[in-house]
Amino acid sequence: MDKQVNRNQGIKNQKFTTKMQKKLVVLFIIVFLAFVGLSARLIMITRESGDQYKKQVLSQQRYDSTVIPYKRGAILDSRGTSLAISEKVYNVVLDAKALLENEEYLEPTLEALRMQFGFDTGSIRTYLNDNPSSQYYVLAKRLTYEEIAGFREIQADAEKGKVVKGIWFEEEYKRAYPNNTLACDLIGFTTSDNRGLYGLEEYYNDILSGTAGREYGYLNEDAELERTTIAAVDGNSIVTTIDANIQGIVEKYLKKFNEKHANEYHEGNGANNVGCIIMEVDTGNILAMASYPNFDLNDIKNTDALLGMTMVDADGKKVLPTAYINEEILAEMEEGVLSQNFNALWKNFCIVDTYEPGSVTKPFTVATGIESGSIIGNEVYNCEGSLDVGDHTIKCHNKYGDGLLSVADAVKISCNVCMMKIGQAIGKDTFVDFQHIFNFGLKTNVDLAGEARTASLVYGKTNMRSAELATCTFGQGFNTTMIQTITAFCSLVNGGNYYEPHVVSKIVSPTGATVQNIEPRLLKQTISPETSDIVREFCNLVVSEEDGTGRTARPAGYRIGGKTGTAETVPRDKINYVVSFMGYAPADNPQIAIYVVVDRPNVRLQDDAKYATYLVKDILTEVLPYLKIYMTEELSEKERADLEALQLEIITPVVPDDQTKEGEDTEGEGTEGEAENTEGGESDSKQTKIWKTFAIDPATGYAVDPNTGDYVDPVTGAVIGGSFATENTEQILPPAGEDTGAP
Repeated sequence: MDKQVNRNQGIKNQKFTTKMQKKLVVLFIIVFLAFVGLSARLIMITRESGDQYKKQVLSQQRYDSTVIPYKRGAILDSRGTSLAISEKVYNVVLDAKALLENEEYLEPTLEALRMQFGFDTGSIRTYLNDNPSSQYYVLAKRLTYEEIAGFREIQADAEKGKVVKGIWFEEEYKRAYPNNTLACDLIGFTTSDNRGLYGLEEYYNDILSGTAGREYGYLNEDAELERTTIAAVDGNSIVTTIDANIQGIVEKYLKKFNEKHANEYHEGNGANNVGCIIMEVDTGNILAMASYPNFDLNDIKNTDALLGMTMVDADGKKVLPTAYINEEILAEMEEGVLSQNFNALWKNFCIVDTYEPGSVTKPFTVATGIESGSIIGNEVYNCEGSLDVGDHTIKCHNKYGDGLLSVADAVKISCNVCMMKIGQAIGKDTFVDFQHIFNFGLKTNVDLAGEARTASLVYGKTNMRSAELATCTFGQGFNTTMIQTITAFCSLVNGGNYYEPHVVSKIVSPTGATVQNIEPRLLKQTISPETSDIVREFCNLVVSEEDGTGRTARPAGYRIGGKTGTAETVPRDKINYVVSFMGYAPADNPQIAIYVVVDRPNVRLQDDAKYATYLVKDILTEVLPYLKIYMTEELSEKERADLEALQLEIITPVVPDDQTKEGEDTEGEGTEGEAENTEGGESDSKQTKIWKTFAIDPATGYAVDPNTGDYVDPVTGAVIGGSFATENTEQILPPAGEDTGAP
């Protein structure tokens, strides 16, 4: 019987164990499914809102993970002057949770904030009430160390610091430009996140940028906070070829030009644009590059800089008829239009805007003719005031005709007819080939952001006809940029060496070690040294001779060479012109080249190169002594007095007599005296010039044609208001109907 009872009891225990096992299995399945559900939910949350929660967590973990900002590299001029630097600044951050840990912290902290920063304590109280657990709220951004020093002293004070809590300072760097407007177009600027825009800041952004560091906090096995720091890597600095002193001289005179001519003929700036580049002829180093209007790099969105500018629309295109921005227009300007006008202001005129260069390209035509063997250089041509080319009658700048001229004379007084005849001797195929050799239509690859492409703005062999060839010989009908033209011109006067233009000479590490030297790059030979010598002799006459079109560009005490330019803009209305002067100094051994372009000066009669030549004279009067370039001519008493009034150094003695005589001997070689008559006549500098008999208008200084009333340059006979014209035919336009006027 006992055995039976024990057996029954064992059966009951066995049944209980099986039941329990089943329950455990069910419980395990339920728990497993719960974990699966939770995992699925977490995956969904992470996928849909992970970034949001991540930001919230990071914002609340100030003491666990902190970004360490890097310092953007500096931009220096060639002498070490800072053009762009990065300054450490501080954001004032409120940790509401820490401040409210103890009620005795509140009032002392708020009072310290009010006294040191002038904060509205009422708004801070409101924020604390609404966000008591917040640990990151920025009260002020980008304060200097001097501005936060007083508050930090309170925090460091043994007594006061005990009750001033919940405030800390977040470090970052702010880009600063010590010279404000100096070289603004060339330098560019940065966005709030340290990304470069325009100029050097954009082109060298990867070089100037560094890598942010981070400080991590974590709890060790003993629940103690430990930190690991990955240091920030600062950006490299760049040393430029720019000389801040030369840059300052250039900008001073561009500003003076604007002050003189602003609102003179119509409302607006002294010109639509004025630009200047100074470059070393034997290296491609750019010493200065400036344009007007300019802007303050530390206040790039100051609308005052827009006043007087030509207005663009919401698509960035010029408003026609031309509108000049004034206070009234500015007040009504929509945000999109305002942004486009700022973009127009920030662009670098010297590398971005295209225009027809005009007569500064005549030395290129002569060089092409001589180098290709199409002419010798001592030919004589007859200018009767115009030339029939196909169905076109194309006028010279001097409608009265210049008579018999040598090639040297044609360059000196800028005769269009002679250039057209040289172009006929060259032929379109050779002319186009040499335009490519001189890099017209191609980018120079200067190390600045935004250089314009002009491939579609020059003629090719397939679309250049006789009339297009004729106008291109004197710089109308195709487009260039300033940087293209001066770079090619340097090769004309330095023996034919074409150097790639550049602005940066060295890259330097944060410790001051040289990372890379950027040496001058000789890209090609455009013409022979012999051709270069001839072209330089012709260009010297442009400035040195009394009837040269560039005579007013000569600075006191120096012989320089160069070429003037006057080009109509499209549409050709005989009103709007781009005038320019391209020059070099000294005349017989060029060291620097200078190019000034004035886009539609704000005057009644625009087509007068003196608006460019006077700028060149003023600029070189200061730049040449600064560069320790010796004078080559004796000073008159007036010139000496003028220089002393400017407080400029007069570098004496004058170049030794033997060198001076050598220069004088070469000046006349291969010009009038040796010119051959290819058209049955001789170059006659004494031939009758009818415009010499015209009366002078005392108000303008121009001669007046008694028959037509036209204003005429009393020296060259150029009709002011008609430097380029075609008759009895349609206008000759540039390739593909492109707008050749500088925007």
